Amino acid sequence: MKQRVLWPAAVAAMLALAGCGSATGDEPSSNAASGKLVVWDWKSSDKTATAYVEKAKADFAKKHPGVTVEFVAQPFDQYYTLLGAAIQAGKGPDVMMFNGGGQIRDRVDALVPLDQYVTPDRDRLTGWAAFTRDSKVFAAPVTLQGHPIYFNKNLYKKAGLDPQRPATTWSGFTADCAAITKATKATCFALGNKEGAGIQFFLSAFGSGALSPQEYDDWIAGRRDWNSPHVRQIFQLWKDVEDRGLNSKGGNSTTMFTDAFGIFQAGKATNIIGLMSDIGHWKDFNEFLGPENVGVMKSPVITDGATPSLPFDGGIGYGVAKWTKDPALAADLVRSLTSTEALTAFYTNAGAVVSDTTVKAAEPAVTSLVADLKTGKPALHVALSSKTIELMGRLSQQILDGSVTVDAALKQLGESDRG
Repeated sequence: MKQRVLWPAAVAAMLALAGCGSATGDEPSSNAASGKLVVWDWKSSDKTATAYVEKAKADFAKKHPGVTVEFVAQPFDQYYTLLGAAIQAGKGPDVMMFNGGGQIRDRVDALVPLDQYVTPDRDRLTGWAAFTRDSKVFAAPVTLQGHPIYFNKNLYKKAGLDPQRPATTWSGFTADCAAITKATKATCFALGNKEGAGIQFFLSAFGSGALSPQEYDDWIAGRRDWNSPHVRQIFQLWKDVEDRGLNSKGGNSTTMFTDAFGIFQAGKATNIIGLMSDIGHWKDFNEFLGPENVGVMKSPVITDGATPSLPFDGGIGYGVAKWTKDPALAADLVRSLTSTEALTAFYTNAGAVVSDTTVKAAEPAVTSLVADLKTGKPALHVALSSKTIELMGRLSQQILDGSVTVDAALKQLGESDRG
């Protein structure tokens, strides 16, 4: 996706001061040739990522003892704006973090294909597809990101339901919600859509329960039919769930990160479409509800013939900037950032479901998630461009407040996707 953007002086200043670490306006922020690599991400400042970063730096230092690595953690809500400024200027960090899907695919012109560097890691790591465009890999996956439906087993018990046997049909699922609400006053879903992200989670979590397997595969392959009655059914359910009072109140004014997760953790909602890594996920919920009360389910069957599956892709990964002075050196840092020792630390401390298939999990919820990876499929929203995802977020808010119809929204989304 190409955008014509006018970058004000303030953004340029942010790039020079915040983005480049010790670099100044008179020196390039890519320092690979002078024995320094600069990394941009939004994770390295998190306490839960400290051990991961240290393990990765130690692994890299063994191979390149004379090279300094500087991590610059950017605020996530400004990250892609700052990255856009760097790409516009043609200089910035040597290595940078991306979300899988549209956020990286729309920016591959600024990245180095990594295929020749990461060949030894291809079998050990999974999630590559989310960082691939035109059969070329542009980042190595650090985590797997999925959108399971988490549920509170304790609320099921209070309503006299069996938490080991959640409903497998939409009618049964909503009937269970009604029983739990009657017994506990908890809503069916905790919803946060202030950022427009709620619809992404909803589409991907329930899509496999509504689309036929062929429709699902066609969607991922780029053959998306926005006029399909099954696609329309997903977006109609988005509206119906709100209209029936199944969501927590004020979804459009509630942030997903982290107010909606707080509603679920407080026991005020039975279900939430969460993440696998590394916020709003099983480890966060375990802290508040107890591991024994955190359940995981796939979508119930909404359309006859649908085959529910866990939606997941590569979550976050690191790529190499085209302007770096030494691509092989920067790619070697990416390999250290995806080493088994580093990713084991990320799983242990942050609860991230990492891309390394040799890292074993033991907790009940994450064990269930890992088991579902075998039959899982890529998330529906990750197949869309960042432009269409942004539009979908705005339209999802308008669908909930009644200012746009489902059909009008689908028309706009289809036009954006085809464009």
